[in-house]
Amino acid sequence: MKIEKVWKIYFSPTGTTRKVVTLLGEEIAVALGVPADEYNFTLPSARQNFPQVESGDLVIFGMPTYAGRLPNLMLKYLATISGKGALSVPVVTFGNRAFDNSLIELRNILESHDFHTVAAGAFSCEHSFSTELGAYRPDWEDECEIKDFAHSIAEKISAGKAEHLEASAIEVPGNPDAGYYQPRDRKGNFIDIRKVKPFTGSKCVNCGVCARICPMGAIDPSDVTSVPGICIKCNACVKRCNRGAKFFEDKGYLYHKEELEAMYGGERADNRIFL
Repeated sequence: MKIEKVWKIYFSPTGTTRKVVTLLGEEIAVALGVPADEYNFTLPSARQNFPQVESGDLVIFGMPTYAGRLPNLMLKYLATISGKGALSVPVVTFGNRAFDNSLIELRNILESHDFHTVAAGAFSCEHSFSTELGAYRPDWEDECEIKDFAHSIAEKISAGKAEHLEASAIEVPGNPDAGYYQPRDRKGNFIDIRKVKPFTGSKCVNCGVCARICPMGAIDPSDVTSVPGICIKCNACVKRCNRGAKFFEDKGYLYHKEELEAMYGGERADNRIFL
């Protein structure tokens, strides 16, 4: 099968998924000698449409892992996508703990919308809650792995090995019927952070950056201290505020963050690739 174009399509509030998908897609495009295009559906305005993917395209489709699954508020948009028989590579990122069932969920969604998955990957990145978990990842070592993965995919396609796989999905681990990861305290009690929202401190100058980059459009642009919409705890507003004016102060949220850092902060989670 001859590839005509490589697509880099992703949801990436804090930019790490974008980095992985962009590098992977660009390396594959160069290796195959074809153009690359990009579609970022992080902001609400971009989720009104989906690019015109064709049967001769290869789509690198990236999503972050939230609580062991895909962000549930993105599922409505993902139900609108169409692959038209294009080959695809589902890619998920995770915050140095585990990707659990997000990769198999994304693979299944792509397969059910007329994409043919021929490879897949899960890459550890800096956790959205923390600057300690997976700090600065994807880093140079990750980039080397991503480039090697890209060339393996290009070789697979060039050798025609992807063609006979069009009738079956790439095999990945996970349970598509599993629930979301539930944070608990040391007594086993469930910590519910679903309705927690960020706080705005005195350093805020109401520049509006946080409102413009919020993937849920949850922050009031006329008063950024107000968050009337749904917050998915992606931390885009926290990490991209150059004045450090946005932060979370909910005790349950902070406890969960500190527990994650204590349990997983001292290790480097491995990336996983499937070919």
